[in-house]
Amino acid sequence: MNKVETEQDKALAEALNLDSTPGHKRHLKKWLILGVVLLAAAFGLLRWSKSDNDTIQFKTQAARRGNITVTVTATGNLAPTNQVEVGSELSGIVREVTVDYNDRVKVGEVLARLDTTRLKAQVLQSKAALTSARANLLQTKATTKETRLELQRLREAQARSNRQAVSVHDLDAAQAALERAIANQDSARAAISQAKATLEINQTDLGKLKIVSPINGVVLARSVDPGQTVAASLQAPVLFTLAEDLTKMELHVDVDEADVGQVKKGQQATFTVDAYPNRIFPARITQVRY
Repeated sequence: MNKVETEQDKALAEALNLDSTPGHKRHLKKWLILGVVLLAAAFGLLRWSKSDNDTIQFKTQAARRGNITVTVTATGNLAPTNQVEVGSELSGIVREVTVDYNDRVKVGEVLARLDTTRLKAQVLQSKAALTSARANLLQTKATTKETRLELQRLREAQARSNRQAVSVHDLDAAQAALERAIANQDSARAAISQAKATLEINQTDLGKLKIVSPINGVVLARSVDPGQTVAASLQAPVLFTLAEDLTKMELHVDVDEADVGQVKKGQQATFTVDAYPNRIFPARITQVRY
């Protein structure tokens, strides 16, 4: 049995390339001692570096007076200082849109046009009514002249006949006819003024079918397309939103009730926007509303 175990030990030693000679054992012992020494040195170095990092360090500085800065943060919306909503006072069908988003426009520049067919017909009708009123005035003038001459003739005949040829009833009737003619003449003048006013209104409405820019600026929003029906009943619909100067902006923020007492007009401030998160923009508080 012992012989078999000895043969197995030899085979295992040969497989592991181990040599059981006394010289080989001395070399193995030296390597073991060297490994223990290196391990102890590494452990000591690790403890030394750790204790050096745990050393508490202090920084001293001379005492001095300074300002305490209180920062108030809030969120809000950035908008142009002058933003104008352009609408239409009249209803109609949009025939043409001449501008688009981000276009620069000038005062009086046409932004859109509505269909003018109906209002052109109304203008022609108003012109015809004015012409008719002027013709009616000429007729009333002729009638007034005629009745005045008739009254004058009756008075002369009465005077020549010593009040015998013409009765008082005829004179009164002629006088009444003259007064009616004068009243009709005044009415004809009023009709002319009314026809002129109606014509001016229709012409003004015709001009309003051109939607023009009231300011020099940039188109921020367009809410209309060609062919769309604009219904202006109780409130004028907004067709365009214009900004006068995008280099001058204002920021409206909602400050918390606990912090609003620390915010004063004229204070300096800074803000950031989502589009440029790494940039800080300067600002100044111009108004505080409670």
